[in-house]
Amino acid sequence: MPIPKEILSVPRPVNTIVIMYGKDKDRFAVRQRIGCKCVEGRNVPVNGPTIGHIRDGVFVPLERTATVTSSGIDLKDWADVILCDRLFSPVREELEEVYAKSDATRIYCISLLRVCNPGIKDCELKEAYETGFLSEFYPDVALSRNTVSKFLGDLGKTCSRITAFMRSRAERTGIDHHVLIDGTLKSDESKVNSLSDFSRKAKAKGTRDISVLYAFDLERMEPICSKCFPGNMLDLTSYESFIRENNITKGIIVADKGFPSSAASLHFGKNPDLHYLNPLRRNLKIIDELHMMDFTGILPGFEGVTYRKEKSGGKWLYSYRDAYRAGKEERDYLKRAKSKDKYRHGEFLEKQKVSGTVVLESDLDLTPEAAYKTYGKRWEIELVMRFYKSACEFDETRVHDDYSVIGTEFCDFLASVLTYRLINAFDKKSLLNDFTYKKLMSVLKRGKKVKGESGEWELIKMNPSHEKILTTLGLLEAPPVPPKRKPGRPKKVKI
Repeated sequence: MPIPKEILSVPRPVNTIVIMYGKDKDRFAVRQRIGCKCVEGRNVPVNGPTIGHIRDGVFVPLERTATVTSSGIDLKDWADVILCDRLFSPVREELEEVYAKSDATRIYCISLLRVCNPGIKDCELKEAYETGFLSEFYPDVALSRNTVSKFLGDLGKTCSRITAFMRSRAERTGIDHHVLIDGTLKSDESKVNSLSDFSRKAKAKGTRDISVLYAFDLERMEPICSKCFPGNMLDLTSYESFIRENNITKGIIVADKGFPSSAASLHFGKNPDLHYLNPLRRNLKIIDELHMMDFTGILPGFEGVTYRKEKSGGKWLYSYRDAYRAGKEERDYLKRAKSKDKYRHGEFLEKQKVSGTVVLESDLDLTPEAAYKTYGKRWEIELVMRFYKSACEFDETRVHDDYSVIGTEFCDFLASVLTYRLINAFDKKSLLNDFTYKKLMSVLKRGKKVKGESGEWELIKMNPSHEKILTTLGLLEAPPVPPKRKPGRPKKVKI
């Protein structure tokens, strides 16, 4: 159907064409010609966007001002993103050694956003990415809901690359470094993956779990590697598999009673640079055979602590009794017995024998003071697990199949690495003396930048105390110190 001549005769911009549309072909759009292309030896014009319509015999141009929906974002999160990027960017380079650059950037962005936005869901990543400066540093990263869901599954399917990345980190552990190992349980009610199962805490929690093992380098003060296991698997069962697959071959492993050295004796035998310092269960026969509860001296440098050191074969045993801790354990026992009316004198005497005691086993000949100090630092791994679950809010999984669990736990591990780098940065500047970790992160979240008329990003006005924190962290330049005023003329002395 040809276009009416009266429509074609209406004045309109040059290099345009009229297009009929509508059910009855009674509407007319004006489209711009943007060029031409060669098709089978002849030039064919190429139509561009619609720039207006012809209505009532008049050309009506489209509104030039873009709608709010299609406009860009002029206010973005800045302080938290830039600090995390400064501390975390070396990890992106490590990722690029194993993954393609685009994949490494996407993993990096997902992990960073989970730290800046604790508890964020995968469907919320895109909005957090677009409303933060991460989209300015790393543009065009695909983080839509469906894209992230598929990507995490693909990430888990290539778990050999995750293992290669973990091994690369473990290789940087020094021979004299202390490696703390512990596990935690995460709720996982999925019925389609093989990792979700009822753990030892199922009766108290009422949910199924997965088990996540972590290794923490005490000297570097950050996690080294992690791995997922079924929730019903005991720590001693997964112990050797964990250190073998992650190729932990150097350092001194400090763990709790759930990780006995006998569970990984073959791996320790093959790696002479790998040693252990573990606590023993109080009911083991070797403790009575070597009279480890008969303490021989007072531990130098510690108040109220007695010790004993003995050798058994190729191992050394160290036993300690803390008088203050023993008193607390006895008081707690008596308090529970009184509330339940179940006090038994013989049972209390047995309790007194082991109250406040700990027996350590090691393949190293250490001084009693060094062994006690080293084991005392094991509580750092408890802080790691606490930050993992509370600060990052990684207390449950939100994915279902095995591959997605492995992929999302890898991103959670990277997020925990960044979390500890933030803690170390805050501690270095002595900010944790006055503020909690969550308070400092909330201050960083308030540091936003807005785009001005000239297109430059400017920091919004903040509370002076918050600006001082940003200055301490090196995000803002310190204000210039005003020069001291010269002393004026001395006051006259009245006679």
